[in-house]
Amino acid sequence: MILSYVYKLRPSGSQSAKMESWLNMLRSTYNWCLADRIETYHQQFIQGGWCSLRTKAEAYPLTCCIVKNGATGNPWTHSGKKRNAGTIQDAALVDLKAARPWYKSIDSDVLQRNIARLNTAYKNFFDGRGFPAFKNRSNFRSFEYKPGRVKFKGSKVYLPKIGWMRFFNSRPIPVGFAVRSVTIRRRTDGWFISVRLEDKSIPELMPRPTSEVKTAVGLDMGLTKLVHCSDGSDIPNPRFATNRKTKRTQLIRQRRVSRAKKGSTNRKKRVAEVAKLHSKIVNRRNAYQWQVANKLVKKADAIVVEDLNIQGMVRRCKPKLEKGTGRFLPNGQSAKRGLNRSISDASWGNLIEKIQYVAAKSGKVLFKVNPRDTSRECSACGHIDKANRDRERFICTECGHFDHADKQAARNIKHKAVVEYSLNLIKVPTDCGKPKQLNLFETPSAELTVPKRRKHDTRKGKRRVPGNLGRQLELFSQDMWNVSSAESPFF
Repeated sequence: MILSYVYKLRPSGSQSAKMESWLNMLRSTYNWCLADRIETYHQQFIQGGWCSLRTKAEAYPLTCCIVKNGATGNPWTHSGKKRNAGTIQDAALVDLKAARPWYKSIDSDVLQRNIARLNTAYKNFFDGRGFPAFKNRSNFRSFEYKPGRVKFKGSKVYLPKIGWMRFFNSRPIPVGFAVRSVTIRRRTDGWFISVRLEDKSIPELMPRPTSEVKTAVGLDMGLTKLVHCSDGSDIPNPRFATNRKTKRTQLIRQRRVSRAKKGSTNRKKRVAEVAKLHSKIVNRRNAYQWQVANKLVKKADAIVVEDLNIQGMVRRCKPKLEKGTGRFLPNGQSAKRGLNRSISDASWGNLIEKIQYVAAKSGKVLFKVNPRDTSRECSACGHIDKANRDRERFICTECGHFDHADKQAARNIKHKAVVEYSLNLIKVPTDCGKPKQLNLFETPSAELTVPKRRKHDTRKGKRRVPGNLGRQLELFSQDMWNVSSAESPFF
C-alpha cells in the first residue's frame, strides 16, 4: 500500500537561503543538460564540417559528439558497455563539481535525481506528451532525495547537507510504512515536504466488484450548485475565486502591482501579495472539495459522474472574419468569459479525482458515463428534445413531466450507469422522513407538528420555533375537546 503525506517545514533563515540556492543551481544544470541533448541531436543531421549551426564551428572529435547517444561526454563504461544520454550526463557530474566547486554543497543524490527528472520528461515526450521545456524560477520549485536518506524523529526531519529541520507534524507516519521518496517543494506560503510511504505487507485496496454494488448515486456537476445528486440533495457552490469580495480584493492587489515600478522591491512585495491570495483560494477550495468527496462517497456503493471534456468546455471561441474587409466580428467570447471563469473556479476535474481517490480508499467504485443528452432526456418517458430544458427548468414536450433540470440530469446519469454496467440495485423506500398528514379529528401534538430544536443552533437568519409553541398547541387541543358537541363547529 502506498500513501503520500505533505507537511509544512519550519526552516531557519540559513536553511531557507541554502535551499533557494540549490534550486537556482539545479535549474541551471537541468537547462544545460536539456540544451546539450538538443544540440547533440541536431549534430546528427548537420551536413558538412560544422559542429554547430549557431556558431558554425568546425567539427572536431574533442568538441563534438561522435556517437548518437544524445549527450556529450564519455559514451562507454569501464566494462565496455554503451551508455545512454542519462548515464552519460550522470557520469559527468564529477567533472561538474571539479569545474564548479560550489556544486559540492548540493547532495549527490539530489543532483542525480535532477538528471532523472530530465529522463522522465523525455520519456513522457516519447509517450506522446509535450517536448521538455526549459525551466525558469516560476516552474522549477522542487528537488528530490533518494529513498533511505531522510530521517524523521518526532517533529524534526533530517535532510542531508541541510541538517535537522522542524516541521508541523500534522499527522504521524503509520507504523510499518517505509519512506520511499522525499520531495522538498517551495510554495508561495513557505516550504513543504512531500513524503511517499509504502508498506508491502498491506495489499492495495481493490474496488468493489460490479456484482456487489447494491446502491448508486448519480452526480451532475453545476455552477449554481456545485453538485446535484440523484437522491434529490445538492451541494452548494461557495465560489471561492468568483465571489464579489474575492474579486474586489484581487482587483485592488493587481492594481497595486501595476502601479509599482518594474524591477523594484515594492513590486516584488505586491506580486507576493497576489500570489498569497491565489494560494489561499486554492487551499480553501481543496479543503472544501475533500469534505464534499467524503460526504458523497458515503451515500452509496457506487458513484456515477459524467466523463466531461472540461478543457474543451473552457476553450476560447473560434474567431469570425468578415468577408471582404478581413475584420474580426463578435464571436461571443466576451459573454463566455464569465462562464469559463465559473467553470474553472468550480474545478470539476479536481473534485472528480478526489471522489475517485476517496471511493477507492473506502472500497467503493466510481463509474463514468457519456454525458450526451443527459440534460435533454426525460426520465419519465425517455423523450430527447433540446426544447425540454429551459435553464434550470425541465418540461418534457412529449409527456409534460416537470422537474429541476440538474436533478433530472443526475437521475439520467445514474440510469445510464445501471444500463451500461448492468447494475442490480436494490430498491430504497422514498417515503421515509416525510411529514405525517393529520386527519380532521386527530389531536395535534408537539411531536407531530413542532420540529425538534437544535441544541447549539445559533446561526444568523435561522428561523427559530418558539419554545412554548408545543405547550400552546396542547392547551388548544384540550380546550377544543372540552367544548360540547352543540357548540363545536365540527359536529
